[in-house]
Amino acid sequence: MTTDQHYYFGLGRRKAAVARVRLYPGTGTVIVNGKPVEEVITRESLRMDMLRPLTTTETDRQFNIQAKVVGGGLTGWSGAIRHGIARALLAADEGYRRPLRAQGL
Repeated sequence: MTTDQHYYFGLGRRKAAVARVRLYPGTGTVIVNGKPVEEVITRESLRMDMLRPLTTTETDRQFNIQAKVVGGGLTGWSGAIRHGIARALLAADEGYRRPLRAQGL
């Protein structure tokens, strides 16, 4: 994934974890700390919860995600990435605020 493209940034926090999330226009690829998400977030339930902002706004196949996460454990990481994705979606389109707020994101 190249970094010279335009992207939307969101900073997410959960417990002791902090995630820096970039959304690039794309097909739905998720990279966490330089690895595919399946290698880093091994539990399917955490991955589904992490990507909930995208499914809520029906944009799950419109953006590639690149996230850098530090601190905490897997639950904190997935929550921080979820928070960062929600913030990056708001940077992309302010119209997503209502559906995200309705889902508590």
